[in-house]
Amino acid sequence: MERYPMMRINAKVRNFLFGMFNKEFLIFLLFLVISALFWLGMTLNETYEREYMVTMAMDKVPKNAVITKSIDDTVLVTIRDRGFLHTAYTYSDRLKKVKVNFLTYANKKVGKGVVSQVELQKIIYKRLYGSSKVVSVKPDKMDFTFNYGLSKKVPVRLMGSIVPAKSYYLARTRFWPDSVLVYATQAKLDSIKYVTTEDINIENFEDTVVRNVSLSKVDEVKIVPATVKIALYPDILTEGSIEVPITAINMPAGMVLRTFPSKVKVKFIVGVSMFKKIRPEQFLVVADYKELMKRPSDKCNIYLRTSPHGTAKAQLEIRQVDYLIER
Repeated sequence: MERYPMMRINAKVRNFLFGMFNKEFLIFLLFLVISALFWLGMTLNETYEREYMVTMAMDKVPKNAVITKSIDDTVLVTIRDRGFLHTAYTYSDRLKKVKVNFLTYANKKVGKGVVSQVELQKIIYKRLYGSSKVVSVKPDKMDFTFNYGLSKKVPVRLMGSIVPAKSYYLARTRFWPDSVLVYATQAKLDSIKYVTTEDINIENFEDTVVRNVSLSKVDEVKIVPATVKIALYPDILTEGSIEVPITAINMPAGMVLRTFPSKVKVKFIVGVSMFKKIRPEQFLVVADYKELMKRPSDKCNIYLRTSPHGTAKAQLEIRQVDYLIER
């Protein structure tokens, strides 16, 4: 019994699909498809220009040669041809990984190579269909530099803004590796004393920060490795003080300058981890005999000349003391 209602439904669907209105729609759809195919055929057969990004790479580089400045990774090439060939270029590998022969363009005497615009066009034409025409190539030339292992090792330095959290300071910075090899001409090697990281901006940190960072590029120089690991060690700041003896300077032979007191307290700010390492002999507090002779006074000025690395805002608790000069 269920078969007959289903058959009636199918009949109604067929009648709807092949009704007068739907016949007209199907005819319209057919002509639309034909028009689209005709338009597509006309378009693909027309000649026009299109710009492509062509990937470039060095080829046949000797094992003992080090490229210190490579050619551009890509060039922009404008090609004129029919539409269906543009479609072929778009969806094929013809314009991918175009190779430049190192041996053809390298000048071993000067350690440089230049690929002119004319040469670039010749290289690209080898990858094109016969009817295609190169309209333009950007850049108009490519150059590269190289040497045969001339290098030296230089240290790595931090570049950027490193600001620990409030009441903290940057106690120590560490690199892995802490020095790298740079390959370049002798003149450039002589001028390079160190290499820097790219700008690093890290703020408001309380715990150790470890990151992989890239090194800043230097023109016509290859850096190995190109990235390093860096660790930033913050420490909590604390106030401290220590008694330091006063040292007389510029004293004539046979003369002695005695101060009262003989020691003075120095206040400073330092990281907690370094606090116990601070010693009086790391500071230098002086009284200058020459100054006393130029400007005699009842009191002797004292000055803090030296304070240990890692301390900040070091200052004397008092700036004048009583004194006595003995012969």
